Amino acid sequence: MNLFMSKALLDFFIACGIVIGGAMLGGIGAVVSLQPPTQTMLDIADRIKIWALAAAVGGTIDPMRVIESNMLGGNLSPAIKQIFYLLSAFLGAHLGSELVKWVCGRG
Repeated sequence: MNLFMSKALLDFFIACGIVIGGAMLGGIGAVVSLQPPTQTMLDIADRIKIWALAAAVGGTIDPMRVIESNMLGGNLSPAIKQIFYLLSAFLGAHLGSELVKWVCGRG
C-alpha cells in the first residue's frame, strides 16, 4: 500500500477512534456524575467531530496552509492529496458519530 493510502487510512481511523473513544469515556463520566449517559454520549459525539478531524490531520492551520501555498504556486497534486486527507478524516469522524448513534439506539 502506498504512502498516500496508508496516511488516508490512518486519518480515517484516528478520527473515528477519537469520536468513539471520547463518547464512550464521556458516557462513563455521565454515569459517575449521575447524568443520562445516552444523551451525553450523543452530545459529545456531535461536538467532538470537528476536533477529531483536526487532530487526525495534524492540526487546524497546517493543512489549510499546504492547500493554499500549493494552489497559489500551481502545484495541485499536494493540495488535492491534502483535501483527500481531510475528506478521509471527515468520513472517519462521521462514521464514529453514526456508530455512537447506532449504539445509543438513535440511528
